[in-house]
Amino acid sequence: MENDCIFCKIIAGDIPADIIYQDDDLLAFNDINPQAPKHFLVIPRQHIKGPVAIGAAEEVIMGKILRKGAELARDQGIEEGFRLVINNGESAGQTVFHIHLHVLGGRVMHWPPG
Repeated sequence: MENDCIFCKIIAGDIPADIIYQDDDLLAFNDINPQAPKHFLVIPRQHIKGPVAIGAAEEVIMGKILRKGAELARDQGIEEGFRLVINNGESAGQTVFHIHLHVLGGRVMHWPPG
């Protein structure tokens, strides 16, 4: 846990969130600034700064994050079309440095995304 990490504070229950799923490893909650009709985040309870911090020990949790993101997309009614996004670094749009998967859907997604 990182003391200044907003996601670690959400995990600890210090900051409220609209949680849609949680287990011993993961937490999923609706984004407070949604970019699509359905926009939620899936995060590990373990603090991992971002994609470049993923090592062999984190491979299993990253697979679980992807699987749970797709499962929750189905549960949220966006199974037919959704986008999964993980940003790395400020120039890519990462604003919270605790790895998180954005799941966006409920509208047509255009390419390129940004």
